[in-house]
Amino acid sequence: MEASGKVGLFGAAGAAGQSIAAALSAAGRDYRAVGRSRQPLEAAFGHDPRAEIVTWNPADPASIRAAAAGLQTVIYLVGVPYDQFAAHPPLMEKTLAGVVAAGVERLILIGTVYPYGRARSNPISENHPREPHTFKGRMRLAQENLVLAAHGHHGLSTLVLRLPDFYGPGVERSLLNGVFEGAATAKRAQMVGPVDVPHEFIYLPDVGPVVETLTRTPAAFGRWWHLAGAGTLTQREVARQAYALAGREPKLMVAGKTMLRVLGLFNPLMRELVEMNYLMTEPVVLDDSALTKLIGPIAKTSYEEGIRRSFEAARDAASAGGATQRSAAKTV
Repeated sequence: MEASGKVGLFGAAGAAGQSIAAALSAAGRDYRAVGRSRQPLEAAFGHDPRAEIVTWNPADPASIRAAAAGLQTVIYLVGVPYDQFAAHPPLMEKTLAGVVAAGVERLILIGTVYPYGRARSNPISENHPREPHTFKGRMRLAQENLVLAAHGHHGLSTLVLRLPDFYGPGVERSLLNGVFEGAATAKRAQMVGPVDVPHEFIYLPDVGPVVETLTRTPAAFGRWWHLAGAGTLTQREVARQAYALAGREPKLMVAGKTMLRVLGLFNPLMRELVEMNYLMTEPVVLDDSALTKLIGPIAKTSYEEGIRRSFEAARDAASAGGATQRSAAKTV
């Protein structure tokens, strides 16, 4: 491992950015949190003296260059709305031009399983064909091809780290978030089915330390890697464990593909979920033995522990919300 230069998190305000920032901070490293608006960045990183907060406009080359100035490594976490995936490749093209102009040495894209399409067998290693049959998969493939093609040019090294679906305390954009909220509030959990197929989830706080290690591992660059979860389990089992922590029987409302189609008539996000529903019926499970061989053993939180922490965070948020409502009622 080499000495570490400054890291910038582009699209930092999401849950993955916060996990990586926590790992950088724990390693005693300064970092730059970059996002479109200041308020969520201040909320997420304002307490950390190691954080420098910078806003940018990812459509403006000068803004990208300014956001990247003085950084050794950029970690790219920029999201787009689920119904605007066509924006992924042009945003990445602009970002690559900006980081090259700023003299950045390394870029890490946090990627997904979408570019693989359907798994030919599970678990899959990095040599599985990338043959997406969905529009979102093709857009993500085009995005990561831009990143990989940039490796070795203009002093830039690149890599893609591929993650499965994630979950964790307060991670709202997780398939499992409805389970923890339902268990915490004694309500019905909203879920996307089917819920009895074994699925792989990664506990998001486990991602940060791996990414921090990769930023100072030159041998990792020039290819893509897998980071797997702690095995597989069904969504029904997650619900059983979460509701048991609350002393309750699970109550589930499961939307399968047909229900998603109907809901999609009224809700664009639900319409977009139809295309990716194959990942619920035919999950892609990742083999990360190559990454383990490169960086050594990877600490992974067990599902039992991850579910407990996620439930406790949802319970705390529910009780805090209830307390806020009660105090507001008193002041009316």
